[in-house]
Amino acid sequence: MSEPDTPYASLTPETILQAIESVGYQPSGGMLALNSYENRVYQIGMEEAEPLVAKFYRPERWASASILEEHQFSLALAENELPVIAPLVDSKGETLHTYQDYRFALFPRRGGRWPELDNPDNLEWIGRFIARIHQLGSVKPFLSRAAIDPERMGRDSAEYLLSHQFIPLELESGYQRITESLQKTIDELFTSTQYKKIRLHGDCHPGNILWTDRGPHFVDMDDCQTGPAIQDLWMLLSGDRQEMALQLSYIREGYETFRSLDTQEIALIEPLRSLRMIHYAAWLARRWTDPAFPNAFPWFNSHQYWQEHLLQLEQQLHSLEGPPLPIY
Repeated sequence: MSEPDTPYASLTPETILQAIESVGYQPSGGMLALNSYENRVYQIGMEEAEPLVAKFYRPERWASASILEEHQFSLALAENELPVIAPLVDSKGETLHTYQDYRFALFPRRGGRWPELDNPDNLEWIGRFIARIHQLGSVKPFLSRAAIDPERMGRDSAEYLLSHQFIPLELESGYQRITESLQKTIDELFTSTQYKKIRLHGDCHPGNILWTDRGPHFVDMDDCQTGPAIQDLWMLLSGDRQEMALQLSYIREGYETFRSLDTQEIALIEPLRSLRMIHYAAWLARRWTDPAFPNAFPWFNSHQYWQEHLLQLEQQLHSLEGPPLPIY
């Protein structure tokens, strides 16, 4: 096994092709690395067949039971005719494979383009599909997957950044003050807001929704988790408060074709945004010894980055102190 800070050092092109062959496929040798950093994902050319997508999971990140729960959820959604890219099932009924200590799964290749979110019809369309995902997601809970947890995503992430000396010394006190204030308000809002915990896509930003002439399909269920339904809606919103409120109204109109949206959860949008910002910075810090990360995110961990990050957190503090988005 590779050292923890270089988990993919031995994942060579030869190893990748051998892994694909080990589960009965015949790759042609063509290979294209796709945009992924947490895992390693490749489009693999096949002999006399359509290319496949191979995802090699980051060692030690997920327990196999958690990965299999992701696969089972994706397969259940696909079986219910939802446009989710589910893993391929082999003749033994297995979706998760192992080769030389690497765990991997194979997926059909599906292309597409980013959705045009300035189109109300597209927002309604996406809202309908997310509601159907949530309908199935509410049937039973995850047993092994993570849940949205303000303590883990917020306080633990901030403590990691401070204890590992990522924050410039002259900005540490400011960062600690801001994150403690944010965490206090976030905890209060999560405590005071009633919501149902359901299985979610978990990372439903525009880059994980691909559009074709037949409509949207959802990719990358790697972060599926338990939490409030609004988690799968807020990352589709952008612009000022009025613009986001209008966008949410279109999404909600489509969503409520299949499932009622609890409008109390709108109060969690800014807390969830704040948690994502803190957690994202800590994610980059935790992965910084992986050579792929400094190459892909050269702006991270610069003095300018941390100055801008603190300013964004200050702005979030003001957002948390204000009213939630209006309901149109």
